[in-house]
Amino acid sequence: MNDPHFLQQLLDAPLQTVATYYANCLAGNRRAIEFIVEHRKLTPEQAASQNLGFADRTLGKQIPSRRVNLGRKVRDRLVECGLYKPNGRETLRGRVTEPVLDDEGNLIGLRGYKIDAAAEGESVIECGIGFQPVKTDVCGIGFQSVKTDEPAAESAAVQEPSETPAEPNEPTEPHVNDSSDLTIADDSLHFTRDDRHYRVRGLEKNRSACTLKVNLMVSRDSLVHLDSLDLVKARSRASFIKAAATELYVDAGIIKKDIGQLLLKLETHQAQRIAELKAPQKPAAVTLSDEDRAAALELLRAPNLLERIVTDMDACGIVGESTNKLAGYLAATSRKLAKPLAVVIQSSSSAGKTSLMDAVLSMMPSEDVQRFSGMTGQSLFYLNSDQIRHKILAIAEDEGIQQATYALKLLQSEGQLRHATVGRGENGRSQTQEHHVQGPVQIFLTTTAMDIDEELVNRCFVLSVDETKNQTNAIQLKQRETFTNEFTHAMSFADSLRTLHQNAQRLLRPLDVFNPYAPQLTFPDHKTRMRRDHIKYLTLIHTITFLHQHQRTIHQATHAGKADEYINVEPCDIAVANGLAGEVLGRSLDELSPQTRALLGKLHEHVDVETQVQGVPRNAYRFTRRDVRESIHWSDSQIRKHLSRLVELEYVLVHRGRNGQRYVYELLYSGEGQEGQPFLMGLIDPAKLKSPASMTQTLPPSAPTLTP
Repeated sequence: MNDPHFLQQLLDAPLQTVATYYANCLAGNRRAIEFIVEHRKLTPEQAASQNLGFADRTLGKQIPSRRVNLGRKVRDRLVECGLYKPNGRETLRGRVTEPVLDDEGNLIGLRGYKIDAAAEGESVIECGIGFQPVKTDVCGIGFQSVKTDEPAAESAAVQEPSETPAEPNEPTEPHVNDSSDLTIADDSLHFTRDDRHYRVRGLEKNRSACTLKVNLMVSRDSLVHLDSLDLVKARSRASFIKAAATELYVDAGIIKKDIGQLLLKLETHQAQRIAELKAPQKPAAVTLSDEDRAAALELLRAPNLLERIVTDMDACGIVGESTNKLAGYLAATSRKLAKPLAVVIQSSSSAGKTSLMDAVLSMMPSEDVQRFSGMTGQSLFYLNSDQIRHKILAIAEDEGIQQATYALKLLQSEGQLRHATVGRGENGRSQTQEHHVQGPVQIFLTTTAMDIDEELVNRCFVLSVDETKNQTNAIQLKQRETFTNEFTHAMSFADSLRTLHQNAQRLLRPLDVFNPYAPQLTFPDHKTRMRRDHIKYLTLIHTITFLHQHQRTIHQATHAGKADEYINVEPCDIAVANGLAGEVLGRSLDELSPQTRALLGKLHEHVDVETQVQGVPRNAYRFTRRDVRESIHWSDSQIRKHLSRLVELEYVLVHRGRNGQRYVYELLYSGEGQEGQPFLMGLIDPAKLKSPASMTQTLPPSAPTLTP
């Protein structure tokens, strides 16, 4: 390699020296010999006698790099003769070469046949050095007329007709929509032009079409240039092109053309990748077998469906907490409604709030549950709507959502989020961009905080975990059972129960639910917070009805020319909702001292008697402390003290008297919770509901639709 005698021959007689070198390379290339036999109809011996050769791209390895003075002289000499191109590449590379002789047998040029042309479906291309080409598929390199003066032929200009097809590896006009010559290997993209190889890393970090920050390395032979740059910035590209041209001893125009082609291909590749990232990742649809479908329908049609839910969750390892389990299950089911119920499970640390949430979510289809450990303040605004619409958004520990609380409140109350930001448009200029996240979504949270954000509480059911000694004993007993031999069988049975409930949830259809008893319902109204609690109560009734859809008559209706299906609420649904609302939204008489509770009972008796005597409804009757003293014969100090406590706890409501001269009182309590159970005051007894005069068979124009 770098033989001084060979290099001198290249300077003195480049055409003859290169022709001889190519002839010596022929025997070592099987493909070139097969080409000669097939297309030229010559034997290897005949090819050798005619001095045919093959340009196997090794000539450059015999010549020093341009950094060496002699190497630069030799390479410039070969460019002058047309044997090398200005980009430093062999003109006849990859071709079978054939000497071109004049009438006297002197070497005046070389003709090249591209050996892989047939494989590409092209005609054989001939390239010549030292002669004027004819108007066929021949391209000539060299001179105007046949000359015997070899140095004159060798120094003639290079001519390549425009009709000659460009080689696949030569620089061509870039194809904007084609990135097929970008290859991926070792987490890098690779791009090759002639003897220049480009390696791109870090493209996956770009999340916007406005940036192309990459780590780019270009190499040529043993020369390398590496830098990090943003390819969309002209200054960064210009700096890289200048440095690469200097390091690789290549003309800057060549590198500039390479970078231009690479930029267009990377933009196409990145656009495809970003589109794939933005595309909603829809989980594969779950297809139920006939057996699974029949089992799920049997569960949904069970007359004791709600009891089955609690019993099955017990079998899955969650002891006690019957009300919380049923309330959580119903809230998760409400994800399919237009106004889902939100849930916050509150307890001290290690009391089991996360276990309760996990138990409920395990009964729901996995494709309908999105779980996060935490969320930033802006993360919700950039979610894809398909990720959360009619799904469960579960976040363990409210500390993980402190920054996202505002967005969660809006998503819960309004069912959607709209957020405007400033970003760069396609023209590179700043512009306002709107992000729209469409709900609704069912929110499931846990917290150890004793004082929960009031605005969040107003939008949620707050489930308090049982922290009594009896519950702790029950949990410990269940924990001990996990170390027994029977536990494996129990877990297998629990898995089958979870699958059963998940399949049942998949069979719940998006039906409309209407409540013909709604005008008869009552609810506390002494605080503005009750406005939202009232919606929770009504939604709870709808959810219970929705869960029992396979046990109800499905009605057909036409609204705005569209046929819809709906089911109606029944009194039994209201009875269940009243019981759950009392547990979840209500209070217990245990919070009262004995004397205060005694006063509450006497007030209840007093109001019952007076409303019957006066013939007025309870919510219209008002009394004073004097009325109470005369009725129950307690001292004024006793009545003042305990009545103040009842007002504080909202059992009694204060009204200002006429002209502001005195206070009068309204009793909100109606005798609930006498057996010690929690209750919500102001709910109507379902047994007192009157059957609607007629069940509406068509949807009125203004009827609200509470299911998608």
